[in-house]
Amino acid sequence: MLLIKNGRILDPASKNDAPLDILVDKGRIAKLAAGISAADAIILDAANCIVAPGFIDLHCHLREPGGEISETIESGGQSAARGGFTAICPMPNTQPVNDNASVTRSIMERAAAVSPVHVWPIGAASKESKGKQLADIAAMQQAGTVAVSDDGRPIATARLLRQVMDYCRPLGLPVIDHCEDCSLAAGGVMREGPRSIRLGLKGIPSAAESICGGRDIEIAALTGGRLHIAHLSTRGSLEHVRAAKRRGLAVTCEVTPHHFTLIDEDVQYDSHFKMNPPLASRDDRDALLEGLADGTVDAIATDHAPHHPASKDVEFDRAPFGITGFETAIALALEQLVHTNRISLMRMVDLFTAGPARVLGKESKLHEGDLADITIFSDDRAWTYHAAESPSRSRNTPFDGRNFRGGPIATIVAGKIAWRA
Repeated sequence: MLLIKNGRILDPASKNDAPLDILVDKGRIAKLAAGISAADAIILDAANCIVAPGFIDLHCHLREPGGEISETIESGGQSAARGGFTAICPMPNTQPVNDNASVTRSIMERAAAVSPVHVWPIGAASKESKGKQLADIAAMQQAGTVAVSDDGRPIATARLLRQVMDYCRPLGLPVIDHCEDCSLAAGGVMREGPRSIRLGLKGIPSAAESICGGRDIEIAALTGGRLHIAHLSTRGSLEHVRAAKRRGLAVTCEVTPHHFTLIDEDVQYDSHFKMNPPLASRDDRDALLEGLADGTVDAIATDHAPHHPASKDVEFDRAPFGITGFETAIALALEQLVHTNRISLMRMVDLFTAGPARVLGKESKLHEGDLADITIFSDDRAWTYHAAESPSRSRNTPFDGRNFRGGPIATIVAGKIAWRA
């Protein structure tokens, strides 16, 4: 048994905000009350900490199979646990692509054997994510996928997207799209604007994202399917989502910590600032902050994208897109959103728990009898992030050496302590 004492329970699903203890037995929450005592239990003192439902990351990359030099299911799972996540959703752009039940099963089996956190795979929408024909979606769902996406690239055509959404609607699967008009983005390495001109780097206009997002939303309206827009980064895209919600469409979106923290003016000739979508303008970042505060944004997701150090140690325009994100997500959300009074702690927890759970058609709550997936974090503990200390195989982050106030304290998965500060 495990007894979590003296913590502040924050549970958006039940609107619970109270000083309560949690008794965990046989992997489940046995009791949730004040002043619990249990003689045989391991005590975890959560004094001055927030105890929340397990945080869910809707969007990450674990690279296995095929890219183990950059990350594995084991190393990525360990990094996620260190970041406070109890469940993570890896995208299908592995080698081979997760476009059939066999690959899905191998990921699930490997995760069950080595990952300290739950792994909920996202399957490819099209075969090999090439945008030509549907992947074996129903079989992948039976094997364990929770959504479909061709992430790393958009679903290629409106016609294919319609087919995917028509197919997924009766299955109850959300379709997650990386919104990018490839004809506008081709060859670009950062956001188009004054900064890209000063640096002499080819830019990607913000319209490349919003044009594709608008297309996707119209297909969602046509099909009645569930659309989730990944790593939204521009004001135009956010306005499309806001309008879709007003129309009553089943459209959701996520924002990453790096997009609500950094802007294109922060970009240097340093590939740790190269990501896709690229860091956007100050106005776009302000729009994301507004969307996080007013409820337009449904979830915070890391887009954890590890790359072997050698692949990033090249000229900016030759380096791959992406940064790691598991271990700094909570701290950046506290720093940029809570400590600035843009959102409440309850809203922040919702963006990491009930919000992503709703996107996936799942529940995330602290309730007696439920699986004990629990995230414990501090909102004021001072610490410094050192990428070299991460269990991840990659170090591609612009936040190495950054000082934070608040972050993960312990991660409990199915009743077991997966990580503890």
